[in-house]
Amino acid sequence: MSRNFELLYQVGRAGALLGSEPEPATVSVTPDAMPSSAAAAEAVIPSPTIPIEGMAREEMGKLVHRLFVLPGADGPRHVVFAGMEPGDGCTWICARVGEVLAAQVRGSVCVVDCNLRSPSLHEQFGTDNHYGLSDCLLGEGPIRRYARPLSRSNLWLVTCGASSAEAEPLLSSDRMRRRMSELRSEFRYVLMDAGPLNTGNHAVVLGGLTDGVVLVLKANTTRRDSTRETVQELQASNVRVLGAVLNQRTFPIPERVYRRL
Repeated sequence: MSRNFELLYQVGRAGALLGSEPEPATVSVTPDAMPSSAAAAEAVIPSPTIPIEGMAREEMGKLVHRLFVLPGADGPRHVVFAGMEPGDGCTWICARVGEVLAAQVRGSVCVVDCNLRSPSLHEQFGTDNHYGLSDCLLGEGPIRRYARPLSRSNLWLVTCGASSAEAEPLLSSDRMRRRMSELRSEFRYVLMDAGPLNTGNHAVVLGGLTDGVVLVLKANTTRRDSTRETVQELQASNVRVLGAVLNQRTFPIPERVYRRL
């Protein structure tokens, strides 16, 4: 199955999903490109080879650049990735963004599995799911105790953990707010993989604790009407929609198609 994807509209704008004219998704940068702002440029380090197929690696670099680098010092650092429904590829996108982002910045990056109903983020990194978010919501101790280092020195993972069913209601509790504050203070960037929006409201709740939500849409499957309703729901809840990613497309999207989204 194709892993190609596009960032559908400019960061911080929901126009593409609500019917106004979006920005074209063609961005003339690569994963190794330097950011325009001086502050961001100081944070960039050389990128190693990321185990992603060629075209996807290039587009992932563009996505990371537009979400985190181009906005500069005031850009988002704590982001929720949420699919519209199971099978959108949200977990894959979140994991790969974490890898590419960690390769481009000096600050620490932590990816967190908040999909307590169907966790799979640990599988993207080839590790187990024994100790993680659900355990820290039910237990004590600093958040670092529940995070594990990955292949890069600045890349960390908090898996779902072993007590997901018991901890799921706590995702919308003050306990989660306190743990989120810990994550923000311990890691420069926090990327959260939330459960699908059609199975619960955890992505909305988590979006209120972060800098915003990136929607992951599946080509030829996700319906425009349901996506528009979701964007409106997020905005009504004062959750910032940072962008939308069209995943698993099989061909480049012409600009004239963007104008109809």
